[in-house]
Amino acid sequence: MRTFLILLASVVLAQPVLAQEMPAEYAAVLKTLARQGDYKDGVLRVNIPRNDVNVSVDGVATPTPFGFGGWIALTKGDHGEVMMGDLVLTEEEVNPVMSAVLDNGLNVTALHNHFFYETPRIFYMHVHGHGTSGDIATRIAPALALIGKTPSHGSITAASGKPIDGKLDVVRLAKIVGYEGEQSGVVYKITIGRPDIPLKDMGATINARMGLNTWAAFYGSDADAVVAGDVAMRAEEVTPVLKALRSNGIEIVAIHHHMTGTEPTVYFLHYWGRGPAQRLATAVRAAVDQTGHTSSPGR
Repeated sequence: MRTFLILLASVVLAQPVLAQEMPAEYAAVLKTLARQGDYKDGVLRVNIPRNDVNVSVDGVATPTPFGFGGWIALTKGDHGEVMMGDLVLTEEEVNPVMSAVLDNGLNVTALHNHFFYETPRIFYMHVHGHGTSGDIATRIAPALALIGKTPSHGSITAASGKPIDGKLDVVRLAKIVGYEGEQSGVVYKITIGRPDIPLKDMGATINARMGLNTWAAFYGSDADAVVAGDVAMRAEEVTPVLKALRSNGIEIVAIHHHMTGTEPTVYFLHYWGRGPAQRLATAVRAAVDQTGHTSSPGR
């Protein structure tokens, strides 16, 4: 049965997720925030990448799509819109942005790291709110305006690190993990939803594009690659996933939640590893195999 589900997932994920016609109110959100985004699966996803920050992780100069693309997402609930998001911040930005979120009637639901050994230090703040789309856009705008504008105690754009030259056999990586991904520049990212977890907020379905997903980002060459990612887990899956990753030489960076007040509680685990690409993909597959993932289009 497990093999059948993996094969089915591969077939489903091979099909592109087609963009839908964007509702006028969501187009207005993008205009208010002066940001780009897309509308798929009933979700507006607003992109907040940190292209202004050059991050080095353990001596590797890492591109923005490797794990530094912040976002907010909106979807319709029973009484208005539900917003969730993940903001990528330097340490100097954390508290000014947090105050701007809270002062405008929105919620901060998590603050954590995704990496060790990174320069500059990067933190991830999860935000949440309810209201009309226009109201949410107006309330989150002051926080977003601070990103990239907060004075730093030192340079945040001159991180030391070297890029990894070469190419990845992404077809092989997808076959090992059991799911296909998307190419974004030199980064290959596989995103896997958790439709088996019936998570709702104010009547809105919280799907992969709203943040309920597992992902793995690969960068480098077949011989020398790095992987970073996030695993969405039920409580009983946490220890088996930890064991699977550690037994395959992957470093665990953080264990936390992204959402508050949800039932069931979903835990998220961030990891990092370096080595031959196929070995890293095998480690990711071992972790995914410990969870109840089923076929679902990702982002």
